[in-house]
Amino acid sequence: MAHRHRMRVCAGLAAALLAVSGGHAFAAPNDAMTEDIEAAVLGVDVYWEDHWSDFFTETYVPPTVLGEYDGASANAPTCGGEPLDDDNAVYCSTDEDYVAWDTDLMRFGYQYGDAFVYLVVAHEWGHAIQNRLDAVLQTVDGELQADCLAGAELEGAAQDGMVVFDSGDVDEVHTALVRDADKTPWTKEGDHGSASERVDAFTLGQELGVEGCLPDEASTEGTAALDR
Repeated sequence: MAHRHRMRVCAGLAAALLAVSGGHAFAAPNDAMTEDIEAAVLGVDVYWEDHWSDFFTETYVPPTVLGEYDGASANAPTCGGEPLDDDNAVYCSTDEDYVAWDTDLMRFGYQYGDAFVYLVVAHEWGHAIQNRLDAVLQTVDGELQADCLAGAELEGAAQDGMVVFDSGDVDEVHTALVRDADKTPWTKEGDHGSASERVDAFTLGQELGVEGCLPDEASTEGTAALDR
């Protein structure tokens, strides 16, 4: 199914930034989905590079981007010695410190709209951000906080002119999450919250930004990110 690119990195920036994120360089895009994944990675990475110091101390260090993998393969990547799940997306929080997503998961969600892959990338990046923060800035519902950070990252990138939102993108994400609910490990309600909770969290990040994703009693002022 063909899709019009709704969220995308502006052409000039994409041409200038061909290798980011822990030294990983993407291969040349060979289809629309790959282009959207690359755009999502560039958008959230550059957002944090530019704005980390607005919220936190220390220095922003991006996760490595392992990128697409085949969870059904006997050679699936590992995290802490354990193979990554099929049809999932992950942030590996060990010293390996990488984000990755199963190709079949991305293609399954992409049929409902390109916004899905932006959410997946930004959500896993949100987990990487959580892992860099003091415990006081982390919430108990870590999956929903990652969704909130995803909304803040993408909206911030849009305000900086790095990605472009269409008004229907959040509805597109909502539709995909509802249809995919419990069909893959990445959308399992018991792990991530209900579809409506996830969309609410994403929207909260869009509306209130990074600080809206932090505990009410926490202040970012003077709070150090963890040294990686």
